[in-house]
Amino acid sequence: MAAGSTTSAMISAAPTCGTTTAPVAEPGYLTDLIGQHAVGMIGAYARADRPFFISLHFNAPHFPWEGPDDEAESRRIAKSHSPGEALDFDGGSQKTFAGMVTRMDFQVGQVLQALKTHGLDRDTIVIFTSDNGGERYSDTWPFTGKKTELLEGGLRIPAIVRWPGRVKPGTVSEQVMISMDWLPTLLEAGGGAPDPAYPSDGRSLIGALQGAASTPRTLFWRYLNLDQEACRDGDFKYLKILANTFLFNVVEDPLERANLKEREPEIYQRLAAEFRVWDAQMLPLDKTSGTWGFSGAQTADHFGVKSNRTVD
Repeated sequence: MAAGSTTSAMISAAPTCGTTTAPVAEPGYLTDLIGQHAVGMIGAYARADRPFFISLHFNAPHFPWEGPDDEAESRRIAKSHSPGEALDFDGGSQKTFAGMVTRMDFQVGQVLQALKTHGLDRDTIVIFTSDNGGERYSDTWPFTGKKTELLEGGLRIPAIVRWPGRVKPGTVSEQVMISMDWLPTLLEAGGGAPDPAYPSDGRSLIGALQGAASTPRTLFWRYLNLDQEACRDGDFKYLKILANTFLFNVVEDPLERANLKEREPEIYQRLAAEFRVWDAQMLPLDKTSGTWGFSGAQTADHFGVKSNRTVD
């Protein structure tokens, strides 16, 4: 879906709330359209006096790089009608990126206001998060790396929760967490639990949200492009990119500069072994499946990366 002027969006919800599951084409800025539909759905559920779950996916900030007033840029990109053209490597700027984030922030505010208008703000859990680390114009400091990379800048995402009466405003948790934790978290919040026959890979965060002490976690990632592997256990992280391997203390060294694998060989070997055990439980990677990353031809700071799909 394009971020700009003329878009096609899939809007789905319960038919009794006056929506359709059929694709619809609407002119407008996609961030605004998504926000407006979400506000409308909240109103419909409120009038029907029904509980609801809304998974609200703003695509901003994301290529194609178009702010709210960039209709001319949207038309330029749309001329080729090629999916690859939407990657927009000849467009965008930090100013455009800021405009996209600002507009998304405005629409998030509209959604929160809709909850308040309908008297639902005190009883609704709102989670603001993302699916991957920063894009081309993101500032991922104090991390390095971007989307498609298993460096911390490609893994770290925002996780903000608003739950009046349950989550104290302004508090910060140091609990290591991962996106799959939201399923058991929301199930517990609603008085349920995962089906024992289909256990979740995540853990409930209810305790962390209510101020409980952090507990150690071991997390794993793999990504086909650049043959990337990662395992975080406590403060340490094993990382592999192509044939290069690393051990970092990502708490003391979030930039991932000091490779400790020779200084801490036992920790390095333990985490690498933990990754192998986990990886053996997963389906094997399909070398022909879709994967992607930035190459030196697309982003100058990726010099030396010859292809955006570096698999055999």
